[in-house]
Amino acid sequence: MCASQRIDKWLFYARVVKSRSLAAKLVQKSRVRVNGEKIDRASRSIVAGDVLTITLDRAIKVLEVTATGTRRGPYEEARMLYSDISPEPSPDEVKTPVAMVPLREAGSGRPTKRERRQIDRWKALTDE
Repeated sequence: MCASQRIDKWLFYARVVKSRSLAAKLVQKSRVRVNGEKIDRASRSIVAGDVLTITLDRAIKVLEVTATGTRRGPYEEARMLYSDISPEPSPDEVKTPVAMVPLREAGSGRPTKRERRQIDRWKALTDE
């Protein structure tokens, strides 16, 4: 294992993101902090003991680097590269999938299948 490694490679090897190019984009958008310092270069080196704060779509992960990787292996192997020290989400932050479904007022938007059939029946009656 290496003493230091590029941040984009490490994020890819640790299975935080699906590809190395996505890891580079994540870093360039300043969504990754190393030891509390914002970084914007994918070439930034990290070593064991660094603490990474990663802002993903709907979550913030705090990971402590325990080792640098040599390849993108299975999940069990990738899990050995870090320890997750993220704080537990508060009950207010945890949302059920039902609560995330957008609501719309009745009659707005496209008609449902049932409403469409009713419209077709009504049109058929008025055309006669």
